[in-house]
Amino acid sequence: MRTLALIMAGGQGTRLYPLTRDRAKPAVPFGGKYRIVDFVLSNMVNSGIFSIYVLVQWRSQSLIEHLKDGWQFGRIMHDHFIVPVPAQMRMGENWYQGTADAIFQNLNLIDDFKPDLVAVFGADHIYRMDVAQMIDFHVERKAAVTVASLPVTLEEARSFGVLEVNSGLRIVGFEEKPAEPRPMPGAPGRCLASMGNYLFDPQTLRSALIEDAQRSDSHHDFGRDLIPNLIERVPVYAYNFMTNRIRGDSEENLSYWRDVGTIDSYFEANMDLRDARPQLNLYNHYWPLRTAYYNQPPAKFVFSEHARRGRALHSIVSEGSIISGGTVINSILGRSVFVHSYSHVEDSVLMDYCDIGRNARVRRAIIDKYVQVPEGDEIGYDLERDRKRFFVTDSGIVVIPKAPKHDPVFN
Repeated sequence: MRTLALIMAGGQGTRLYPLTRDRAKPAVPFGGKYRIVDFVLSNMVNSGIFSIYVLVQWRSQSLIEHLKDGWQFGRIMHDHFIVPVPAQMRMGENWYQGTADAIFQNLNLIDDFKPDLVAVFGADHIYRMDVAQMIDFHVERKAAVTVASLPVTLEEARSFGVLEVNSGLRIVGFEEKPAEPRPMPGAPGRCLASMGNYLFDPQTLRSALIEDAQRSDSHHDFGRDLIPNLIERVPVYAYNFMTNRIRGDSEENLSYWRDVGTIDSYFEANMDLRDARPQLNLYNHYWPLRTAYYNQPPAKFVFSEHARRGRALHSIVSEGSIISGGTVINSILGRSVFVHSYSHVEDSVLMDYCDIGRNARVRRAIIDKYVQVPEGDEIGYDLERDRKRFFVTDSGIVVIPKAPKHDPVFN
């Protein structure tokens, strides 16, 4: 089946500020060496979908450069491509007014490609999914639209679009972020929530987008407007993500999905990677997580006889990093991080090219790229002092935004 994927990657990500101060949410680094967008792109490629447009808008330079560095196919196959598409204002003088409007403004891409199926997926979640299984479900049900879904608690459901389905998983109701969510039949404490990933019959999608664009009362959003308006007119089905299976994953890894829309959820998703049996397994060679490759040396650990340190415990340390007489515990280190002697890093996320000075202490912090922590400084130990200098969440996570680029200090 000729499938065209449209990836929605223009999100501003205000709740992830200050990590999104200089970049779009899908471009935020994750897990030491990846970007959030790598998850949806890896899912597509691993599922055999190679025709992909990435719709960008908000502060997209970092994202575009990442796609250039890590996601370029050779030109042997004409329909194998991953192409960023900035907002082109083909339908007027406005930026994208909503998720549906973003696709509407790029209808020419669908018309030119002439696909049998259109996949519209978000770019800001951490998960592993075989999209081919969702396509099989869509075809078997003879659906016009299929919505990827997963069960969530009633409290969580207030942040999602909530689906009401019949016994055959056909959607009979759709309510966006309800104040009083309706529970699933037979599961009083849970709701079926939309993941924001959709499969469309191309003609159904085209007609619905044109109709939605002409409505002055529309938010031009898939969840609020387009899907609810289609439910009574065409067969719309819910695909249960919990049934998706990835070869090589264990029971602990199945159905892992995280919305990393806040600093706290982003921090927790990174911390999920540290365990000996992590909920999200980065080491499954049957379903590789792809990203840009940079020619950097292996990580190095230098044990100092004087400091009696130079180690990382229960942590992920990316290539090019050097731990020289310091200690790293329960943390995620990006590429080319330098941890100097006598320093201590714990329960933290350090992004590329961070430099932790001698005798510095860092705890429960997210430190963005190129930040240099001065010798003897302390972060995460005196939150009142930290709030005067940095952003601190209500739960006490200290966030230091990206610093100007500098040459790595590898003495």
